[in-house]
Amino acid sequence: MKKMTFALYFGNRGFFPEGLIAGARDEMIKAVTDCGYDYLIPDADMTRYGAVETRQEGWKYAEWLKSHEGEYDGVILCMPNFSDENGAVAALENCGKPILIQAYPDEIGKMDFEHRRDSYCGKFSIEDVFHQYGIPYTVLEPHVVHPLSDAFAQNLRDFAAICRVVNGMRKFSIGVLGARTTKFKTVRYDEITLQKYGITVEAFDLSELFWRVEQYADDDVKVTAKAEILKNYTDFSKCPADKLITLAKVSVVIDDYIAEYKLDCVTLRCWEEMQTVLGVAPCVLLSELNDRGIVASCEIDLCSAINMYSMQLASEKPTACVDWNNNYGDETDKVILFHCGPIAQSLMTAKGTVTDHKMFAKGCPGCGWGSNEGRIAAFPMTFSNCKTEDGKLTFYVDEGEFLEDEIEQGFFGCGGVAHIDDLERKLLKLGRNGFRHHTAVGMGHMSLVLNEAFRYYLGYDIIDL
Repeated sequence: MKKMTFALYFGNRGFFPEGLIAGARDEMIKAVTDCGYDYLIPDADMTRYGAVETRQEGWKYAEWLKSHEGEYDGVILCMPNFSDENGAVAALENCGKPILIQAYPDEIGKMDFEHRRDSYCGKFSIEDVFHQYGIPYTVLEPHVVHPLSDAFAQNLRDFAAICRVVNGMRKFSIGVLGARTTKFKTVRYDEITLQKYGITVEAFDLSELFWRVEQYADDDVKVTAKAEILKNYTDFSKCPADKLITLAKVSVVIDDYIAEYKLDCVTLRCWEEMQTVLGVAPCVLLSELNDRGIVASCEIDLCSAINMYSMQLASEKPTACVDWNNNYGDETDKVILFHCGPIAQSLMTAKGTVTDHKMFAKGCPGCGWGSNEGRIAAFPMTFSNCKTEDGKLTFYVDEGEFLEDEIEQGFFGCGGVAHIDDLERKLLKLGRNGFRHHTAVGMGHMSLVLNEAFRYYLGYDIIDL
């Protein structure tokens, strides 16, 4: 993967010590590269002192930035001293990428006129004027921070995640394979609203998917290769050979759609036609897609796919769509989150086992092979979902953790026990505000990153739980 790259900007104000700029340039380069990122920096002689103070210097920086369009993921605005806000506006007003504002701290014992920075105060001036101009930017705790500190290293990691979410979600495509699951009005969505936010929906009839499956012979090289991939992915030892081949064909066809239409995510009508026509349940295929880095949700829950995609961008790890499914005894801050088997195995305690989906086997034994049963591993997690309503895309984002608490053996599918503080009150709010019976989950705590990206860059509405 290409390293994330940040364009570096350094500010200056004539009343303050310009001699601090050269050191800041060296320290910021070290900070960025130490965290594993790449950088772009203008030559020190492009402007006086190698920083931007005046509008004229800001326009020079803007031209330099334009010459590197497409080469950087975000901008780090470094303030070695108070720094001029007019030069910053001229430089960055049209950069079109997330901007992290970093301000140097003053040091006790270096508060004389030659060393005092006043960046603490100057940061407010930059923020104020950016706000006036409508320039979105990111500020993180602490208010002032040295580039070579551990705190700034965390700031950089968070900012990189924000950049991935913002840049990835400004324009992307979701493939909808089949109509909305007829019995689930809860997963309805508005395509026009989504397009307003840069999200394109490409819809395909399930009958076409079935026809494409029929075009592949059992011994087609793509099918046999996919069958081997699936057998190595999870435990297919109980699955009949003909069902494995059918699942492999469906997987190949989904891959074909993704390649032909350059889809970033897919959501699938996974029941009941998959069972009655093809005799399989595609749960394990969605699991494998998610582990492969292609977001895939079930039951045509397109909104969950959007949240899964955001968290995958933030964490660079697989995500999942799960049901708010069961209480966990009398423990009101615990819930069993579950789905039939589309959970990425990297989120599970171990490889799953492919079974005949018990819900479909109840009325049609043998028609539901493809449920990948197991348990969700323990890890800190973020949960989130969205809805389209009144022309707006509205999200909630919160955090919890999956625990090692056991779920009895007879519990089918793939589930895990999650702890969420104040869960009962939050469930009331989700229900009252029309959110679905699904939520998307991702590995790690990402509320800071997602809230920053959603609120300040992407223009989504946020409901605080």
